[in-house]
Amino acid sequence: MDRKTQEQYEKLVLTPIKVIIPQLAIPTIISMMVSMIYNLVDAYFVGKIGTAAAAAVGILMSVQAIYQAIGFMCGHGSGSNISRLLGQGRVDEASNYASTAFLMSIVITTILTIPALIFITPLMHMLGSTTTILPYARIYGYYMLICGPALAASCVLNNIMRYEGKASLAMIGLVSGGVLNMIGDPIFMFGLKMGIHGAGLSTALSQYISLGILFYMFYSGKTISKISFKHFHLRKLAIGNIVSNGLPSLLRQVLNSVSTMTLNIAANPYGDAAIAAMTIVGRIVAFFASMMVGIGQGYQPVGAYNYGAKKYKRIRQGFYFTWGLGEILLMGAAIVGLLFSRELVSIFRDDQAVIAIGVRALRFQCFALILQPLGIVCNMMFQSIGKAKIASLLASLRSGLYYIPALIILPMFLGITGVEISQLVGDALTFLTCVPIVIRFFRQLPNKNIETEIDHAYQQAKEE
Repeated sequence: MDRKTQEQYEKLVLTPIKVIIPQLAIPTIISMMVSMIYNLVDAYFVGKIGTAAAAAVGILMSVQAIYQAIGFMCGHGSGSNISRLLGQGRVDEASNYASTAFLMSIVITTILTIPALIFITPLMHMLGSTTTILPYARIYGYYMLICGPALAASCVLNNIMRYEGKASLAMIGLVSGGVLNMIGDPIFMFGLKMGIHGAGLSTALSQYISLGILFYMFYSGKTISKISFKHFHLRKLAIGNIVSNGLPSLLRQVLNSVSTMTLNIAANPYGDAAIAAMTIVGRIVAFFASMMVGIGQGYQPVGAYNYGAKKYKRIRQGFYFTWGLGEILLMGAAIVGLLFSRELVSIFRDDQAVIAIGVRALRFQCFALILQPLGIVCNMMFQSIGKAKIASLLASLRSGLYYIPALIILPMFLGITGVEISQLVGDALTFLTCVPIVIRFFRQLPNKNIETEIDHAYQQAKEE
């Protein structure tokens, strides 16, 4: 057993749960929140142009979600396999998965980008753009499509490093890109008088710089798995396992994209102000929820590695710790959102019609925040241990099977209020679905840890 593998074993198997999960989660939370902050910064500066421009950012959220879907599919799909393989001491196979997933993400997203650029105007209409929003959506959309492959590839590298337990390295790449975008927005938009072109260009440049930093982490040997053509093999088993284990992430992100489109269409009859308001609220709530996603991602490498190493007690302990910590943080975020809803919405757009709709929607979604931790940690646990079918089902609930029908049905009876409460309904139904599933799983999971080859290899390494 080499030194890196020994250190990973000590971190993921021997470090107490209440220490290792926050240790892995904090860099991930910072990465998530910085990513959300620079999305909020885009919304803030673009909102200075006008309501239609602010709504255009919301239109393009669904495009961004598609690229993230592919990146997360390849990243989570390879990462969960990599972590379990490293838990069994199989480093070369882990590198095969890393290299294959990285190239898969670039090839798939490039194939998608070319026709999207050619047919950008009908694409923007399909995503819910109105006549007044369309000019801004086309410009901003061009830059989002250009940087799509970089966004997807960054998601792959970020997730592989997280699954190796190297969340701090992943944080450096993502935070660097986020900070550059926050600096670039005012410079390009107002300093160089580029307007919405500047917001798009700043985002695109920051994505490619972030990708370069993340790739350097692998190139310089800071990770256990490697990315190189030497390790790239088009094996059906590897590709099949990446797609299978990454399917929950793909479903979750694709349904996020579809639900964003559905939300824009549902809000369309109430004007640009409604689309802008729901866009702003979505960004604020996503920023709060990123804390829970970060905590859950801190649990994933622990769950995956220990499942591979057959340390079942740590999987159970980690799940309950993660869920409890998430509830504490999101309850705090919900209280902030309820108390300062008007102030938060008005930061992004000083338009009374936008504020009125946004305040009501934000208050409903703050109650939804309290229900989210269980669904998030359930989904991440099942995905990390390779239970792809259950994870795929859970991933499809919140933003798909429950939320989209709510967006279609509730406005028929409640008008704009139906749009505003749909996410709360989706989260409540997801929570109720997760409870019996997780109870059944833990009843079937062995209560005792099992000795494996990697335990013996570690003991032998320590004795030497």
